[in-house]
Amino acid sequence: MNRDRFQGKLGRAWGRLTASIAHGGTSAGAPSGDRSSRREGAAMRVRELMTGDPICCTRETGLPEVARMMVEHDCGAIPVVESRESKRPLGVITDRDITCRAVAMRRDPLEMTAGDCMTPTAITVRPETSLEECERLMEARQIRRMVVVDDRGGCCGVVSQADIARKATEHDVAEVVREVSRPMAAAAAMA
Repeated sequence: MNRDRFQGKLGRAWGRLTASIAHGGTSAGAPSGDRSSRREGAAMRVRELMTGDPICCTRETGLPEVARMMVEHDCGAIPVVESRESKRPLGVITDRDITCRAVAMRRDPLEMTAGDCMTPTAITVRPETSLEECERLMEARQIRRMVVVDDRGGCCGVVSQADIARKATEHDVAEVVREVSRPMAAAAAMA
């Protein structure tokens, strides 16, 4: 598919998505939040849309290396694991973590590690987890990415909003974007 056609399709999909969110439903008219009305994504599992074998770092990985990894792998988040062998997730570091926890605090990012800036919890799902359950966790925790772990508890994938946007129904995309993007004050009031 050429770039102009792709951008045109992306623009049309984005327009439908934003209209859907603004109207509190989907472009097809199904009420927002009514996951039982879904047809296409009802049986979808995390393994069907996750990005497998993600790049990982350890707590000791320097921020310049983490940033380089993000650029090379075109991602904005990297799971932080116990070791490269076990790949047990300890947390996640995002480009926003680096900006807010280092640069904005006037600390020298060249002297910091992933452990200094990471979000110290990784909410995880399994490859067999339903897309519906994964979305609910993302919405409840207001996170844009979920770490996927295998039977040994090692990181084997990541599910992001972008993965959902590429492979899930329009309803799924609208619901996840709306709930994850809700202002924190509104989220606290809802709890």
